[in-house]
Amino acid sequence: MAFITVGKENSTDINLYYEDLGSGPAVVLLSGWPLDSRSWEPQVHALLAAGHRVIAYDRRGFGQSSRPTQGYDFDTLADDLGKLLTELDLRDATLIGFSLGTGELARYVGTYGTGRLKGCVFIESLPPSFGKSGENPNGVDQATIDTIRRAILDDRPAWLTGLLGDFLNLDDYLGKRVSEETVRNSWNAGAGASPWATWACVLTWLDDFHEDIKRIDVPTLILHGTADRILSVEGQGRRMHAALPAAHYVEIEGGPHVMCVSHAKEVNRELLAFLGSDAPAGASA
Repeated sequence: MAFITVGKENSTDINLYYEDLGSGPAVVLLSGWPLDSRSWEPQVHALLAAGHRVIAYDRRGFGQSSRPTQGYDFDTLADDLGKLLTELDLRDATLIGFSLGTGELARYVGTYGTGRLKGCVFIESLPPSFGKSGENPNGVDQATIDTIRRAILDDRPAWLTGLLGDFLNLDDYLGKRVSEETVRNSWNAGAGASPWATWACVLTWLDDFHEDIKRIDVPTLILHGTADRILSVEGQGRRMHAALPAAHYVEIEGGPHVMCVSHAKEVNRELLAFLGSDAPAGASA
């Protein structure tokens, strides 16, 4: 087991758990909320088999990382990512973010630039923004945030069960693309997260990343499922592509929010094609 220390709360170090597997060009996996690095299981084997070094870590408050009551904002989470990249002295790495992890990815680039990066992948993108607005009527507002945070406080396990139903479109895919055992495994990961971190991270959904993504100048892939009930393809995937028209953009037909699980073959095919390409920075879609 490997950890790096990224801060301190009172008398306790804040440590991030990470796994550093394989050899070859490095990819760093940034998981979604309220899950952890275990959610990348359908991708890790394929990436290793294709000859990549795979680094997966748990953000603070989740998985095997420390569970502080501070730092659940994108500036701090991006700093945590930066400390990991520096500690491992990663160069020419591809950062692959999913959902909340795409926010960390965008804010990292906005803060630190792309000096250590070879490419970026946004899967079910939170950027360019998720707040409700005239250009994004499918986004969330403060009232929605407050309702979700209240549900987490009232009965987090029951709320998590409903969330996974929408994460994986279980009314369509349970017993077909998603097994009951996989749902149970995801529920266990979410239930095992810090209750404080789970509740606190919801506020990050209102961040705006338009300025951050202007600094992306390396080859970029945007993947979005057409059936995402959390981050709609119209409000998020297509707006992200409009903000980064030079990125390679792919919609996965029928993909729900956690399509890395339900549509793993399709996602892996696109990931490996992108990672194996020699597309120049700014290559058009």
